[in-house]
Amino acid sequence: MNFEASDRIKFATGILAAAILSSGLTLGLYKVGSGLASRAGNAITVTGTASENATADNAVWNLNLNESQKTLAASVSKIDTSAEALKSYLLNGGVTADQIELGPINSNPLMEYINGNPTGRVISYQAYRTVTVRTKDVKLVSKLSNEIGSLLATGVNVGNYGPSYYLSTLDQMRAKLLAAAMLDAKARAQAITEAVGGEVGSLISVSSGPTQVTTKDSLERTAGGFYDVSTIDKTVNVTLSASFKTN
Repeated sequence: MNFEASDRIKFATGILAAAILSSGLTLGLYKVGSGLASRAGNAITVTGTASENATADNAVWNLNLNESQKTLAASVSKIDTSAEALKSYLLNGGVTADQIELGPINSNPLMEYINGNPTGRVISYQAYRTVTVRTKDVKLVSKLSNEIGSLLATGVNVGNYGPSYYLSTLDQMRAKLLAAAMLDAKARAQAITEAVGGEVGSLISVSSGPTQVTTKDSLERTAGGFYDVSTIDKTVNVTLSASFKTN
């Protein structure tokens, strides 16, 4: 291919312009990238934690009565008798009448099946009733729950899955622990930053994680938070994520 002198000049000029443009774009992208990295490098994100042991001060105890008799009337009568026996056990044990809630009576027929096929005949009727105790005396409820075998020995059919124990002061504890977790986060940020010759600046952002209420000193954690109700003694743990400017 033959080029005239003017064509060769135009061709060389085009190549030079493209090279300059390419260099400019590369330099520009380098500066943009350097700026983003610098901004990211001027902040630190850390996790802060705080925990405190606590004792439950509220208890809810659900007890399920279940009786089965040949007729519906007999079943309902039996469940009433069992409810009175359970109520007497609770009152004699120290629970007050206003702390006891008697739920409605529910019943259903128990149908006969032969080889997996219903015969249409009613074998018996089952009656159910829930009795709920609500009290702040958590130790009393724990004691009565552990000793309910004496009532079972009399023939009362009561299902006991144990009381549930709650903290009425959880909201106040959470606020106090979040403040402590914030101090912990800042201390961690300072320790890390000062180790490399820097210093921590102002807070950029903070977000709190879920509250964990576990059995005492437990390390159990869940992503959405946890609330153990099976024990009186608990540990409340909170976490947060905080970002600080660094200098």
